[in-house]
Amino acid sequence: MRTVNYRINLLPWREERRMGKKKTFLQVLAGVLVFAVVIIIGCDRYFNVAIDSQKARNSFLSREIKELESQISEISQLREDHEKLLARMTVIQNLQGNRPIIVRLFDEMAKQLAPGVFFTSLELQGKVLTIEGIAESNTQISTQLRNFTDSNWFDKPNVTEIQADQRYGRQASRFVLSVEQSVPRKSDS
Repeated sequence: MRTVNYRINLLPWREERRMGKKKTFLQVLAGVLVFAVVIIIGCDRYFNVAIDSQKARNSFLSREIKELESQISEISQLREDHEKLLARMTVIQNLQGNRPIIVRLFDEMAKQLAPGVFFTSLELQGKVLTIEGIAESNTQISTQLRNFTDSNWFDKPNVTEIQADQRYGRQASRFVLSVEQSVPRKSDS
């Protein structure tokens, strides 16, 4: 007869298989962990590079914005200076244009001065001329008003105040009158 030799495995085969699967699982797990770490490090580097790039762009924009703001303030200052120069030019042109009129106005005022009247103060505000003066009598003040009325260079004479002042004579008066300046047409002057 033949003897059959059966081998009997005393080690549990399930235990070996479980150990093999466990080893494979640990190898796969280690591989996944390595892969995850590589992915995380790669993502971290990518986002750090993106953040640094954005910070550089923000820094560049901040510098450019500051430069533009300084240019804008410079432009604003230039505009202010331009407006001031235009205002000065306008004032100078007005003064140059009014110079002959003012000279003519004083000449006409001297021509229209009534006898016995003298002026102590003149003030021109806009087109209104305020005159303070002294007259020997109220009649001279009336004559002065008529002279201003007859002149082409003055309109609307009006006495605003009369006070007796005997320092200059028995009937002398201190007066304040106002008259509007007018510029006659060329045919009137």
